[in-house]
Amino acid sequence: MKITEFAKNMPESVDAVMILSEENRLYFTGFPSSDGCLLIARDRAVFFTDSRYIEAAAKSIAGCEIRESGDFTMQFTQLLAEWGVSRVGIEAERLTVSRFVQYQSRFSPVDFVADGEVDRLISAMRSVKSEEELACIETAQKIAEDAFAHILGFIAVGKTEREIALELDFYMLRRGAEAVSFETIAVSGANSSMPHGVPSQKKLAKGDLLTMDFGAVYKGYHSDMTRTVAIGCVDGGQREVYDIVLAAQKACLAGLREGLSCVDADALAREQIQNSGYGDNFSHGTGHGVGIEIHESPNLSPRSVATLARGNVVTVEPGIYLPGRFGVRIEDMAFITEGGCRNLTAAPKELLVL
Repeated sequence: MKITEFAKNMPESVDAVMILSEENRLYFTGFPSSDGCLLIARDRAVFFTDSRYIEAAAKSIAGCEIRESGDFTMQFTQLLAEWGVSRVGIEAERLTVSRFVQYQSRFSPVDFVADGEVDRLISAMRSVKSEEELACIETAQKIAEDAFAHILGFIAVGKTEREIALELDFYMLRRGAEAVSFETIAVSGANSSMPHGVPSQKKLAKGDLLTMDFGAVYKGYHSDMTRTVAIGCVDGGQREVYDIVLAAQKACLAGLREGLSCVDADALAREQIQNSGYGDNFSHGTGHGVGIEIHESPNLSPRSVATLARGNVVTVEPGIYLPGRFGVRIEDMAFITEGGCRNLTAAPKELLVL
């Protein structure tokens, strides 16, 4: 049980921890809701939610008591007194300053601790996926890959970027996705030189490269993939850049393993691109963790302080972007193992000319 594991490792500086963010409530309870508060002490836990969710929560959540929230200030104050709690840790990275001040006032004399220790512990737990979490991510990825196979038959000269993005979204939702992982990217031609370009009414033209970055959500867990394809034909410069990015991505995947620093993981791809003369055209990190949120720890970046651990799920997505001309990005998700990694993405990534 995640709640039990967290309670065992709770910072010694606090008596209990209040979990308010929707993402972390989902992580600990498995229950999605727009309202709720989870209070975890070392030997017990209570989940408060309003009348809209109370019946469903009682049926779904194990490992903690479920209470309907009414006069929350009174209920929470009484509970803290009953448990003998005087210091409560909070999610400092997710709580606004105004709400923090409000809680300090409402629940005085309890002291709310915002030193970041709670955030670091939760981030570390979330970065290592259980078998159940991995299965959800793999299902989400399968939905996305089915959408990619579908879109290959939909893409044609004259289709707009927005039509491509919407078709990917609708297909994933029709095939069981709860939501899309983020606003789907489909950018072509000169627009593909923008790593996070927004799909427009630009029509696909012969000779364009089309980059599609998308993912699905299944049982709260995200997937993430990127593929770049050519429309009608490809010139020598486009193919050269594509081959460099693909080689960089493969080199990174081949070198990922438990215990490797994320700086060194990033370098596996970055050095390939730099040595090919395009270092200034790779402007973002090589990858990031994926789970309940699309961006989680750890990050594969020159500025990262993390080390890869067994059970991490990270993207590997190097790219080269030539302003005003075109861009190429290729992205898979990898599950980190003791001696390497397992690629969770099976979709083809040799250059496709459609």
